Amino acid sequence: MEWRGEALILSTRPLGESSKIVELLSAERGRTVGLVRGARSKTMRALVQPGNIVTATWRARLDDQLGTLALEMAEARAGLVMQSAWGAFGLGSMASLLAFLPERDPHPRLYAAANALISAFALAPAAGEAGVRFEIILLEEFGFGLDLTRCAATGTREDLAYVSPRTGRAVCRAAGEPYRDRLFPLPAFLASDAPVDAEAVAAGFRMTGHFIAAHVAALVDKAVPEPRERFVRAVVKAIAREETGAGAIHSRDPAVE
Repeated sequence: MEWRGEALILSTRPLGESSKIVELLSAERGRTVGLVRGARSKTMRALVQPGNIVTATWRARLDDQLGTLALEMAEARAGLVMQSAWGAFGLGSMASLLAFLPERDPHPRLYAAANALISAFALAPAAGEAGVRFEIILLEEFGFGLDLTRCAATGTREDLAYVSPRTGRAVCRAAGEPYRDRLFPLPAFLASDAPVDAEAVAAGFRMTGHFIAAHVAALVDKAVPEPRERFVRAVVKAIAREETGAGAIHSRDPAVE
């Protein structure tokens, strides 16, 4: 059995003195794991880094075996991942959430969203927005798509302000105001071209975290992974620092404390 294609390195772990087990994400094969021989050598070390885009060739005698991987660099992006706390935590969050997926199922939309998230790591607001959008697509891949395009109560597409924690559907301000304490605020950047701020990003992650816990992690009787929480804290704090210009965070949201 053999497969070849573009892939993103999600994570690695050492095996023996010179090899590594490498976890990849690709559009055609989804999450794939394989053995890279010699991955810990000086010549291979820079290549086999999480965040890099590679051309991967996976081979195994049988399809259900671990298989071996041969990798060629397509785009070096590990440096972009490691240049900020939210980048390093963001990749860890992504890998931990993708671990809920079965291996070798194609997920082209998730692959595109994962690449968009890594590209957004250069700026904290962009990383926050891309992180929320990545989690929305993750939910869709698990069969629980949010409907944020029209009000569940009135059908209007105007002034959408809330999201039902039960159905994942948007609610307009007029219909949702009496129940606002029981609804999630809809981040403005998901409904319009509004600027991305710390409060909106924290609200977005609070919303997606609720649905990931209920419709993804609960399917395998697990909690939402801790790496995700570290990413949320890091990126929201960074956005808040940019807003205040002084590094102080004035928010009661537990995601930023």
